[in-house]
Amino acid sequence: MKVGCIGLGDIAQKAYLPVLTTQPDVELHLQTRTPATLERVGAAHHVPAERRHADLDVLLAQGLDAAFVHAPTAVHPEIVTRLLEAGVATYVDKPIAYELADSERLVRLAEERGVSLAVGFNRRHAPGYAQCAEHPRELILMQKNRVGLPEDPRTMVLDDFIHVVDTLRFLVPGPVDHVGVRGRVANGLLEHVVLQLAGDGFTAIGVMNRLSGSTEEILEVSGQDTKRQVVNLAEVVDHKGQPSVRRRGDWVPVARQRGIEQVTLAFLDSVRAGKVLSAQDALATHELCERVVRAVLEQDA
Repeated sequence: MKVGCIGLGDIAQKAYLPVLTTQPDVELHLQTRTPATLERVGAAHHVPAERRHADLDVLLAQGLDAAFVHAPTAVHPEIVTRLLEAGVATYVDKPIAYELADSERLVRLAEERGVSLAVGFNRRHAPGYAQCAEHPRELILMQKNRVGLPEDPRTMVLDDFIHVVDTLRFLVPGPVDHVGVRGRVANGLLEHVVLQLAGDGFTAIGVMNRLSGSTEEILEVSGQDTKRQVVNLAEVVDHKGQPSVRRRGDWVPVARQRGIEQVTLAFLDSVRAGKVLSAQDALATHELCERVVRAVLEQDA
């Protein structure tokens, strides 16, 4: 199976290439427009020179079965369009695009062409979070915070807060009939944002604070007098009377802990099986993110 990896930045190098290079039936091809990066990463992962490409046209000429897009978000629409039009099953890092209209167009193109389009919401596959889907979820709380990093609202929401939005959507136990958004924008930069989703018998709250004093990610689900807490995707604490702690095993790879290994293998398995994946559910997350962006901009105005 010929698989392309487009974009060789940190996420590709740290998370995806260690998984892709261990698959025995994958003939991996790399593509980036930066020659020095192409040669360095290719050599580090023992990808032969003839499978290293500086041009997307040359990569597409290899007859790919699938491609992983890890290029900057701004160029996602152009690259994903080329791949889908070539009939290549495509996995793209979140978000599909910064603008909802572009995301809608690409999802529609994939449906029209009958080509898989998958979006990298790896937290749905992270063991700690996947286990929360089996826990009572009357109240869901998620925080994903950073230090000294206020940012343009659209960039922050679509590049980072989207993980919180999608995780809440993944874990809510029923239809959402209320959406609430609050945020603080100062000097054009979003400092914090809070999203509330509610439905019959449940409330889900997602928070991102870019001036929090700590880089952390904490998820809590509770109900029926029990609570499960996941800290930084690695430590699971169950509360029922006395807390019990389960920590990530010393030899568990980070890619497996964060769900990247699982989502990558699931995508490759779908390609092997000839199963076409739809990005419609991922698009619903993008639609909710657009609602968050507009709400915080309106509050600022």
